[in-house]
Amino acid sequence: MGQVRSAAPADVPAILDLIHQLAVYEKEPDAVRNTESMLHEHLFGDHPRVFCHVIDDVVDGVVQVVGIAIWFETYSTWEGVHGIWLEDLFVIPQMRGTGYGKKLLLHLAQLAVERGYSRYEWTVLDWNTPSIEFYESLGAVAKTGWTNYRLDGDALRHAAQR
Repeated sequence: MGQVRSAAPADVPAILDLIHQLAVYEKEPDAVRNTESMLHEHLFGDHPRVFCHVIDDVVDGVVQVVGIAIWFETYSTWEGVHGIWLEDLFVIPQMRGTGYGKKLLLHLAQLAVERGYSRYEWTVLDWNTPSIEFYESLGAVAKTGWTNYRLDGDALRHAAQR
């Protein structure tokens, strides 16, 4: 138990459940539109462009997925190599403090180094002090001088019609 592994198709319901739990934690409980079939296609379809690593442990006598790291590749035009973008890192509350988040995060760092990638990035909500302290304890630093922008919803549709 407690070993990082690549997600398998049978993990999709558990992964989606943890995505929903993360949305609740991030104060966006109704924001998840993803479905098991969509997630399965994106992770395990003919051309996957998103990846997931998980950690299992025993909870209430049952082995289950207790942590996820969902990521995809990025590309640096300046350096000419790929990187990893960590989209979601989540460990269920009763398993926090076990080192599982750290194992997931460091597993992807090792994967990036093995593949010759130049960077490993993610975002964190400004109010999420426990996560910020955790990331900084591993040597991660906040990127300053950059502001994230997003087009979505009506603004995205409007921009596409221009």
